[in-house]
Formats: sequence, C-alpha cells, structure tokens
Amino acid sequence: MSRIIYRSDVKPTLEQAITLYRHCSLGERHPLMDTIRFQAMLDNTNLLITAWHDNKLIGIARCLTDFVYITYLADLAVDEDYQQQGIGKQLIKEVKNNTDKACSITLLAAPQTVDYYGHIGFNAHPSAWILKEN
Repeated sequence: MSRIIYRSDVKPTLEQAITLYRHCSLGERHPLMDTIRFQAMLDNTNLLITAWHDNKLIGIARCLTDFVYITYLADLAVDEDYQQQGIGKQLIKEVKNNTDKACSITLLAAPQTVDYYGHIGFNAHPSAWILKEN
C-alpha cells in the first residue's frame, strides 16, 4: 500500500478540492457550486497543507496566518474513506511545522467535529463571534 504524503508546496486544482469537499462533511457548508468563489478561497489561502494518497487529494488544511502569532484554520477536511487514520491530526502537525513554534491555531469546529478537537489537544473558547451577511 502506498503511503500518504503531506505537502505545503502544492495547490490542488479546483476539481481536486471540490471532489475532496464533496467526500467529507464540509461540502454541505461550502460554496462548491460557486466555482469562482471557491477558487478564490483556495487562491487567497496563505498556508495550505495537503495530504495525498498516490495522486488523489485526501486531505487539506486551509489556513490564514501571520506565521508567528496566530493561524486561523479555516478548513480541515479529510476524505471520509480515509478518516480515523490520523490524517487530520497530521495535517494539524504540518500546520504547526510551517509556522513559528509559539504560533497558536484557532478554528471554528463543524457541528460533526466539535468533540474531535478537544480530543487532540485544543481548548474550547467561550467567546467566538461570527458576523455573516444574509
């Protein structure tokens, strides 16, 4: 069996990213049909860690960061066929490996993953706020 490769120097194609998001819980909350917007999300990410099994994109950590103080982990996605294998945890480790050791990671958990993040060492924060236009 091939091993999984983690990359910070490769941006997936729009089609690869959409396929991945459709195969995990994030797909239902992202604008996959609005390809211009979704491409802009990929293009404007300044730290992107990907996980590959052969030539198949199986995981992604899409981040906005200043690299020294804080990283906002906008998306952590792992193909449902590859979940429960430590890929999400390794993607987070790769984010840490690509930022300063004192740089913290902040995220908003998807409803299905609320319990996951505490299990891997994140602390819940009681004062997150979201302002969205209708």
